[in-house]
Amino acid sequence: MASLYLLIPIALVFCAVAIRLLLWAIDNGQYDDLDKEAWRALMDEEPGDTKGDNREPDEPHR
Repeated sequence: MASLYLLIPIALVFCAVAIRLLLWAIDNGQYDDLDKEAWRALMDEEPGDTKGDNREPDEPHR
């Protein structure tokens, strides 16, 4: 029973911090556009220009 006097306030503080972090994330726009990030994982990107690397194969990488 004595441990509940410690655990209940810790749980309440933990819940308050979690709610505060959720509200902060919502206010800062973290949940504004959820679909764009989901589609970005599925879309293919254009391959980059690989012709720009003109190093000799024997040259050490710096």
